[in-house]
Amino acid sequence: MTHAHVSYGIQAAYGLQVHPATVAAWELGEAFPTETELTALAGALWCSPGDLLGSPSTLREHRVAQGLAPIDVAMRISMDPQEYERMEQSGTWTGNDAQAAQLGDVLRLPLRALFEVTGRDAALAELLRSAVDTRWQAYVKKVGKLVPLPKPQLEGALKSLYADYQVRIAATLSRGAVADNAAVQAREFLDGIVHHFWDRVEGAAR
Repeated sequence: MTHAHVSYGIQAAYGLQVHPATVAAWELGEAFPTETELTALAGALWCSPGDLLGSPSTLREHRVAQGLAPIDVAMRISMDPQEYERMEQSGTWTGNDAQAAQLGDVLRLPLRALFEVTGRDAALAELLRSAVDTRWQAYVKKVGKLVPLPKPQLEGALKSLYADYQVRIAATLSRGAVADNAAVQAREFLDGIVHHFWDRVEGAAR
């Protein structure tokens, strides 16, 4: 399909006037469609909005990927629609734990994505940094309260993180450039600790 074909399809099916040059800009990533335009574009291309979004990262993108309106999500998680829209616009989750669980069900969010959109990554990162810096065994229960996963899976992930971090810390006891490089790697590892955690959890589940 040419850009003109897509433009015509959007207008014919949805009554939206979108210039072919705009469609080309969307394709190149130079411009982004509104939510209404994205829905119409998906219809013209015979796919879902989620197919066009790639890997959603924000709450809005996850909602659009499921083809739901803000009010639909708000009602299903027992939240005031205006509060939900403010939350989506600010990118800051203000709901409670029960609403977070409902959100995960409504938007079909994997646990990793649910943590990202509800802002619980910060609390998880704090626990994980302490776990790899001291005794990881003492943090299995604490992490388990935050992350509802089987205990063996959590133990495997924490043990692996601890081992990897301690290797980097041990290398900082060397001299010169080796120690400096190891220190940088250790800091980078801690900065990405949540990402490393989910990679290990998901790897163990495969």
